[in-house]
Amino acid sequence: MGFQQGLSGLNISSKSLEVIGNNVANANTYGFKSARAEFADMYAASLGGAGNNGIGIGARIANVAQQFTQGNVSTTANNLDLAINGDGFFQVQRWDEVAGSGALAPAGEVLYTRNGQFKVDSSGYITNNQDRKVLGVGNQPIQLNLNGGSAEPTQMITAQVNLNAAEETDAAFSTTANDWYSFTTTQTLYDVSGEPIPLQYYFRKSGTDSWEVFAYVGDTALPAEGQPAVTIEFDPATSLPLSMTDADGNAVADFRNVPFPTIPGGTSSATQSELTFNIDFSDLTQFAGKSNVNALMQDGFPKGEFSSFNVDATGAILVRYTNGQTVTEGQLVLARFANAQGLQPMGGNEWAVTAASGTAQIDAPGSGRFGFIQGGALEESNVDLTGELVNMIVAQRSYQANAQTIKTEDQVLQTLVNLR
Repeated sequence: MGFQQGLSGLNISSKSLEVIGNNVANANTYGFKSARAEFADMYAASLGGAGNNGIGIGARIANVAQQFTQGNVSTTANNLDLAINGDGFFQVQRWDEVAGSGALAPAGEVLYTRNGQFKVDSSGYITNNQDRKVLGVGNQPIQLNLNGGSAEPTQMITAQVNLNAAEETDAAFSTTANDWYSFTTTQTLYDVSGEPIPLQYYFRKSGTDSWEVFAYVGDTALPAEGQPAVTIEFDPATSLPLSMTDADGNAVADFRNVPFPTIPGGTSSATQSELTFNIDFSDLTQFAGKSNVNALMQDGFPKGEFSSFNVDATGAILVRYTNGQTVTEGQLVLARFANAQGLQPMGGNEWAVTAASGTAQIDAPGSGRFGFIQGGALEESNVDLTGELVNMIVAQRSYQANAQTIKTEDQVLQTLVNLR
């Protein structure tokens, strides 16, 4: 009788509805991958070998296959919401503090996820909603510096200044008169502690095609009162520097690396440290027209506080500080598998490696066959609700048909029992 076939049909239809129901329930779960029930028929083994008239004894669930197709990417307002556009998984792992040491140690296996809803904990570690830490290069947890960026002293200045070739020769240097120079400008430098130092330049035309550069920090002259920091001779044919001498009267061979007098500590404040730097005067010009500064740049900066961060397409985590500096504080890596369908689902949008999946291949986003990272975005589930609702109807009809098979078999059996 066909009770077994009908019963197996009811069973697989029920399991199929469970899979469909799970897909529908997670239609709005970020990083979720849908699954489908795959069926196989069943035959009883015959003692004498295969025959041509074998009748199946029903169906069974052969596999619940995960579908690792790309989900839609939607943007968010959170810079730590990350979406993978292409192949790959984020690596996450639980790490606990080792008692008495303050260090962290792995406390569980590495799991893999497509859900990029990440947070930053109080120690600066990037974590997911299961409190697992996101791993970077070397399978180490990624930790951001939330305490602020360090200061850097000025080491090089780049000065792009035009000095008026038509300027009359200035009067001799004077500490009382203000007509001894043709042009002045100010620039802020930074010492090793990040203390700002206002440096005042005075450009004095000392003769035809000849200029002297005097420098002051507050009332302190560099290197000494009345002594120019740099002397410059221009080539009248090109209006570009022809020769330079430093404060000690030594000829300067490289106009891009002109030694400048050392700024002594405490010149502008009690905490200021001594500062030694060079200046690039190679783009100095002497053309007719108003003296002006085209660019006056320096490479120092004060200590900055944590401002914001974002993750670029290659997984580099860029942290911005209030001093204008952007620093790469970490590097995300992705994992991919030869057979992603072989991964074991662990719940929480996480998977574990198995023998069927193969070992994880690790690399930076965008490398080889790895996908790219999109910051401020999340990957939606790949559940097709329309398709799932249609599948639900099909599974329901299959369940009803198998129930009808059992009902019919019951009626046939009842008729046979009632024969006289």
